[in-house]
Amino acid sequence: MLYLISEKPMVKALLNVVSKTPLKVPSRELLWALSAGGSGRGSGMEIKEMNYLIAIAEERSISGAAQRLFMAQSSLSQFLTGMEHELGCRLFVRTSTGVRPTEEGRLMIEYAYQMLSEYHRVRDRIQDVGELVQGRVIMGISTFRGSFLLPPVLNAFRLEYPKVEVKIIEENSMVLEQMLQNGELDLALIVLPAKTLRGEVEFLMRDEICLITREGHPVLQYAKPVPDGSLSQIPRCIDIRDAGQFEFLLSDMDTILGREARKIFRAHNMEPKAYNDKLSAFMAASMGAYGLGLAFTYYSSRHYYRNAEYLSLGEDGSFLELGLAMMPGRYHSKAAVALKETMKTIF
Repeated sequence: MLYLISEKPMVKALLNVVSKTPLKVPSRELLWALSAGGSGRGSGMEIKEMNYLIAIAEERSISGAAQRLFMAQSSLSQFLTGMEHELGCRLFVRTSTGVRPTEEGRLMIEYAYQMLSEYHRVRDRIQDVGELVQGRVIMGISTFRGSFLLPPVLNAFRLEYPKVEVKIIEENSMVLEQMLQNGELDLALIVLPAKTLRGEVEFLMRDEICLITREGHPVLQYAKPVPDGSLSQIPRCIDIRDAGQFEFLLSDMDTILGREARKIFRAHNMEPKAYNDKLSAFMAASMGAYGLGLAFTYYSSRHYYRNAEYLSLGEDGSFLELGLAMMPGRYHSKAAVALKETMKTIF
């Protein structure tokens, strides 16, 4: 089936049907609008072409967008040239470092985001006409956190809903919030409090930022029992100043762990020994678990690094809260709600 989005009257009718009429069964007009348009491109814009435009805008490079889309660069360049010819204006300016959108290009990109969001909303509502037998959910989560929190959730979800597809998008919390607002995600696990989202964010769990190292590391001689009444679930804690003599493995500043580590060091007027200070959170924790240094990680990663030692930071610990966010004011599919409930059950 070919899905077309255009300014033709049939699609305006489609949007009116979706936005104003409760969808009990797919109407004849709706099904016709989704499949109409013939085999030619005409003046419409196909769903895949909207993804092409968005990929070029986000990658700021035709070659980078082509790699992301798994297509030849020449084919993507030909698509862009054809669209610009059809519209009679330039959508992107080619520069020595890539491309940037023109004013007309920004309008088209905004249109593409809006129409993709509408298309996903229609698709979700059509799939929800029947029981939750099949469907699709786009879930956003950070790369490091997702590597150890998401697999058990997806396993449980697949056992319950084997024909529902889950697509994973890995980004930091700020980017995930923006993607939710753009309608690119159905559900996201973000750090609380949300920076830009309002409403439809539900607390899921509290996680602890801590140190990770191997069994037998000399830093453990400075560890002491966590005091009674502490929120920490970690048996032992350490004064970060006692760890200052050892090498640290640090994540970059664009990660929560990287920023929090440096904040802790500043609070204690420390300059840590760190020959590696731009590692990914996953690499730093993995090296720490092997005893190659001390790394900051989340205590929830203990299910991944089973033989590692964890130390709470001081007697009070350092915590953050995680929440499940959905697109505010948008229809939420049964599949997205089911995945959210699965996560709440597990955590």
